[in-house]
Amino acid sequence: MLFIFALLNGLLLLATFITLWRYEAWWVRGWDFPRLQIAVVAAAVLLLQVVLLDFAEIASIVLVGLTALCLVYQLWWIAAYTPFFPLEVKPAPADDANNTISIMTANVLTTNKNTAGLLREVYRWRPDILVTLETNAWWQQQLDVLGNDYPYAIKCPLENLYGMHVYSRLPLEDTAIQFLVEANIPSMHALAVLPSEQKVRVHFLHPAPPSPSENDESAERDAELLVVAKSVVDAELPVIVAGDLNDVAWSATTRLFRKISGLLDPRVGRGMFNSFHADYWFVRWPLDHLFHSDHFTLKDIRRLPSFGSDHFPMLITLVYSPAQRVKQDGPESSASEEAWADEKIDAQPARDVHQPQA
Repeated sequence: MLFIFALLNGLLLLATFITLWRYEAWWVRGWDFPRLQIAVVAAAVLLLQVVLLDFAEIASIVLVGLTALCLVYQLWWIAAYTPFFPLEVKPAPADDANNTISIMTANVLTTNKNTAGLLREVYRWRPDILVTLETNAWWQQQLDVLGNDYPYAIKCPLENLYGMHVYSRLPLEDTAIQFLVEANIPSMHALAVLPSEQKVRVHFLHPAPPSPSENDESAERDAELLVVAKSVVDAELPVIVAGDLNDVAWSATTRLFRKISGLLDPRVGRGMFNSFHADYWFVRWPLDHLFHSDHFTLKDIRRLPSFGSDHFPMLITLVYSPAQRVKQDGPESSASEEAWADEKIDAQPARDVHQPQA
């Protein structure tokens, strides 16, 4: 019995603490994702140990202590994305239609043909901006029916699973499509104009994940996130960054992005809002994100029903509330974290990010 639990402990320790290694290979960075699942396994092993082990033996006490350490460490990473944590973004104080912006993000899965399912959600919720990912020319043809309701658009159809489209009811100004790090991975940048005429910088991203079928390392993804973070940190206009970032909310890279950019995460204190994988409830994590500057408060955040993709769509509604800025604080970066971010950016041929100007 001790041998079996020792083996389980070894696996838990490896899965838990391998992410402390800053090695960017996919087989290391991949362990950033299943922290909730590992925590559940650790809790189950701990329960079995308490029931089955003889605590007269020192080895039993050591094993329980190590399992508890793994559990606590995993929970520490994900605790911010539970209702037990303080809210980072305050609830909107009141409805203000002229200063509200709603954004729906949807990774459609290129091979998925259920456009009717996505359009049904668009017509139901009528977001101000729809951001679609993995959209190719076929998907563009299907989504162009939105043209009457969404007269402003940025389109980049691709057949490599990284096509991107933006359809907007709000005017879009100073738009740009950029390939910031990789030649076949686009990002989109613009000014969205609210009904109040307040202008908002919007940046939509979909970097490639670290995986054996994509990039062997997370270096390209990390550099794209961080070069955008650097570009918005001193922005005078309100900022929103959204998309499928192919990273979980609690990873070291996303935490570093938030610290460098100064942007807030409306999920903190509310929930994980796991958006991938739509077909497998036991392996889900938050890959689809929206971060924003402290100009905004939150009116609503929700995960929408599946429409055949491997991602759920996400819908987030913000209210421009500049008076709330002093009441909302995100994490701050240290000098060593700034240096780490610079190191990651310098390791890749990253372009300067387009900074839309009012």
